[in-house]
Amino acid sequence: METNTLILPKPKRQIFILSGQSNMAGRGGVVRAADRKYWDGLLPPECSPHPSILRLAANLQWEPANEPLHVDIDAGKVCGVGPGMAFVNALRPRVGDEVGLVPCAVGGTAIREWARGEKLYENMVKRAKESMKGQENCEMKALLWYQGERDSQSEEDAAAYKVNMETFIHNVRQDLDFPSLPIIQVALGSGFEFIEKVREAQKAVDLPNVVYVDAKGLQLKEDNLHLTTESQVQLGRMLAEAYLTHFHASPIGNETQF
Repeated sequence: METNTLILPKPKRQIFILSGQSNMAGRGGVVRAADRKYWDGLLPPECSPHPSILRLAANLQWEPANEPLHVDIDAGKVCGVGPGMAFVNALRPRVGDEVGLVPCAVGGTAIREWARGEKLYENMVKRAKESMKGQENCEMKALLWYQGERDSQSEEDAAAYKVNMETFIHNVRQDLDFPSLPIIQVALGSGFEFIEKVREAQKAVDLPNVVYVDAKGLQLKEDNLHLTTESQVQLGRMLAEAYLTHFHASPIGNETQF
């Protein structure tokens, strides 16, 4: 007797790049002791692993995603909770597909270090391209970008931020052959003397499919620079809301604040 076997289509893998500096890499739950720093290991339920969530490790192999997502990428620092897992877990009920995260953020970096030809930029592009290899049913969905604290230390760097950020976006889109790649940037919630100049520059970026969420007001750790674990969870939800609102159905190209 013949039986018909139902073959279900393989779910799509939706790819998200996570890039920038330390608050994207994650310092939530990182404790500074007298002789060392360490992650406290406390994992909010919003950051829990799930079989459908993968991450591209430093060796360019896919593996189950767990916090800290940037442990082998921002390898010179102690990494903790960032916004990435909370972002994906907030998306899952709406997306329904497999999600691949591509961590690329490195703490303490200025935007000039993310210029085309620089090591950080070229590594990010290489990792993004590698994430699409050998995957017939995958889609690059967005770049999440949280960077700028370093550039708020200098008036000259802050003044150049808008041009540098727009150049970065043009270059990434060109090098990934994705001219409409959605970009969600985070307007700084902390920084140094010229933070407002950088925030103004971030909000003034006027390119299609670029939106921002605002981290101003999110709770900071005692260093007044890095987001707490709870704030990282909140930021992840904000990023998910921005993605679902602007890019999940029909992208729109105007800057919008959340």
